[in-house]
Amino acid sequence: MIIDTHSHPYLEEFDADRDEVLQRAFDGGVGHVILPNVDISTIEPMRALHRLYPSTTSMALGLHPTEVKESWRDDLSLIDHEWDLNANDYKAVGEVGIDLYWDKTFREEQMQVLDIQTRRAADMNLPVIIHCREGLDEVLEVLSGLEKKPDAVFHSFGGSMADVDKVRRVGDFYFGINGVVTFKNARLDNTLREITPERIVLETDAPYLAPVPKRGRRNEPAFIAHTAGYVANVFEQSIDKIEDITTANAINLFKLSV
Repeated sequence: MIIDTHSHPYLEEFDADRDEVLQRAFDGGVGHVILPNVDISTIEPMRALHRLYPSTTSMALGLHPTEVKESWRDDLSLIDHEWDLNANDYKAVGEVGIDLYWDKTFREEQMQVLDIQTRRAADMNLPVIIHCREGLDEVLEVLSGLEKKPDAVFHSFGGSMADVDKVRRVGDFYFGINGVVTFKNARLDNTLREITPERIVLETDAPYLAPVPKRGRRNEPAFIAHTAGYVANVFEQSIDKIEDITTANAINLFKLSV
């Protein structure tokens, strides 16, 4: 069994064939899918999908860093309200983090929002799904300032071996590995070896970042098998072995009963 620890099949890209997409995943050995919301507007579509597949999906909730704008306090209040109403429905806080790739205007606000949400996770004993793009130092600064650090996964990790070492100096976190590792120009094999399978969880980020040989297409949870195969090849392990290790990691991180 494989667990897709980060996927968005509730988005409109799947409106025409959502059930078929999920059935392909389940038929292909995906036993569970973690659904983080993208923004406030996607909370209800995410919840609607989870209601249809309550035993094979779990949800995460957070204010995404690219959504942190002038109205961030109001938006965070809406997220807080959802936590107040339905806290027991969620397995993680996320995806949250720092994204300075396109715009650095709200750097300080993103750090403040990340601090608030990671403290919530620690208080609730929930893991954090961290989105980090051009913001590793800022993420680690926030995490380093916490009195109690939650468990966490660095979603869609594409950093260097040195970045892995930076993360480990702050905490023993997990790394979410998706189709990016299969891209020819990614050159992440040594980064994977530095992480080791014991701290890897697999993900798709569907509909984004489809792995080779599906690159350029809409990604979907079934395609996680290609990422698992690539990771297995890097470690010279069987796919079954990598699936077993990464599934155990996901169950431990998200406290799943699957």
